[in-house]
Amino acid sequence: MKLKSFVSIVIPTLDEEGNLDKLLKTIRYELNDYNYEIIIVDGYSKDKTVKIAKKYKVKILYDNAGKGSALIKGFGNSKGNIIVSMDADLSHRPEELKLLINTIKSGYDICMGSRFLNNGGSEDISMIRRIGNKFFVKLINFIYKSNYTDICYGYRSFSRNALKKLSLNEKGFGIETEISIMAKKNNLKILEIPSFEKKRYNGSGKLRTLQDGYVILKTILKNI
Repeated sequence: MKLKSFVSIVIPTLDEEGNLDKLLKTIRYELNDYNYEIIIVDGYSKDKTVKIAKKYKVKILYDNAGKGSALIKGFGNSKGNIIVSMDADLSHRPEELKLLINTIKSGYDICMGSRFLNNGGSEDISMIRRIGNKFFVKLINFIYKSNYTDICYGYRSFSRNALKKLSLNEKGFGIETEISIMAKKNNLKILEIPSFEKKRYNGSGKLRTLQDGYVILKTILKNI
């Protein structure tokens, strides 16, 4: 007998009071027919982020060591046989959740949203970030004989077994890059799907283009 899918959605947060209520409300609407849990991993927000999360009775964890550390903690505390990572700023459209989930249900190990496939796109990426992403994609594809189109985008889904095989360690913004590399090294069954990145709905972003670009490069080189 096939077990019914249970989905865990892991969302790192830091001062996202202007986005979280709308995000959680939309997730609830989109996944009305699914069995799921939402795990908020908060970096000790100074605003009402946690208060809003409690209103929705989600699981709340705390971690301020970086995005990667927050995701790893959320993954480790999840119960689902399908796990989704997404951002709290509404740049990742909840309307795409079902496709991410159903791709894993169909037999893939990892499903990765890509802004650079046909029908994908971004309202938010700057020219320097676009050039940087293209460079890192080419570098990873050359080193690891992969065929990725996007490696700096965090809207992804995983099977439970795939996450165990990845053995993730990156604490900061290199986490998506590490996932892409370790997925290829472990010969996992990967599918990229088109994803459209919206502008941050409210507040200011945490990405630091040059510093985080350096982190991504280090992540690539140390995993060779």
